[in-house]
Amino acid sequence: MPTAFNTHNTNPLAQYPQAWERAGKVKLLVLDVDGVLTDGKVWIGADGKESLKAFDIQDGLGIKLLEQCGIPTAIITGRNSKMVLARCEELGIKHVHMGVENKALALEQVIKSQGLSPADCAVMGDDWPDLQMMKNAGFKICPAQAHTAVKEFVHFITPQSGGNSAVREVCDLILKAQNRYEELLNKARS
Repeated sequence: MPTAFNTHNTNPLAQYPQAWERAGKVKLLVLDVDGVLTDGKVWIGADGKESLKAFDIQDGLGIKLLEQCGIPTAIITGRNSKMVLARCEELGIKHVHMGVENKALALEQVIKSQGLSPADCAVMGDDWPDLQMMKNAGFKICPAQAHTAVKEFVHFITPQSGGNSAVREVCDLILKAQNRYEELLNKARS
């Protein structure tokens, strides 16, 4: 395990000793959307429809970096949103399941399509609807503002909140644990 994880010279892994080992085994990252890729706020316009979602640009780069290393991302969310679909298309996320009531079943479908097992997956969620999908995951993660019941269930809580680079922290952790981070960083510097 590294002695420093981020530029603030703090080590969030010290509190979660098994996170490093679990991150090293991840072959698929599965994300909820609201509260994970966004801050969880839902903006409703005068027409009564969802009008805005804000996505963190660093989260998007983290997802793309994982993809470059052969680790795909899947989205499983309970809401339907054209904005989410557009963001997923922009990032090249191929496994997008929206309007899902049974997230565990959707996860099983993604895992099966990839020839993986639940132990190969990192799953990041923030609230009760995510618990069943997280249950058998090899690496359970939540952002800092997640519901208490989820925080008590996971292997790692990111220092950042959803929509504020929490997903990027997870992507960086996976890349570091799999010895890919420095290679990608050096490529970016050259």
